[in-house]
Amino acid sequence: MTIHINKEAHEVAEATSLQNALSNLQFQQTSGIAVAINEEVIPRQQWSERLLRDQDQVLIITATQGG
Repeated sequence: MTIHINKEAHEVAEATSLQNALSNLQFQQTSGIAVAINEEVIPRQQWSERLLRDQDQVLIITATQGG
């Protein structure tokens, strides 16, 4: 199935959790990021439970330092 991460299409298997998708797509460093699916922020403790669906829009925001 196809999901979109930051507007870029990615293929993932059916019943893939958000956590597994992030790991499979090389997002090993997950501290300092926030994730929303279809404009709904997903708390980190729900990443392993939240299953992705075809055409989900995933937005990953990385915190940065600075002013």
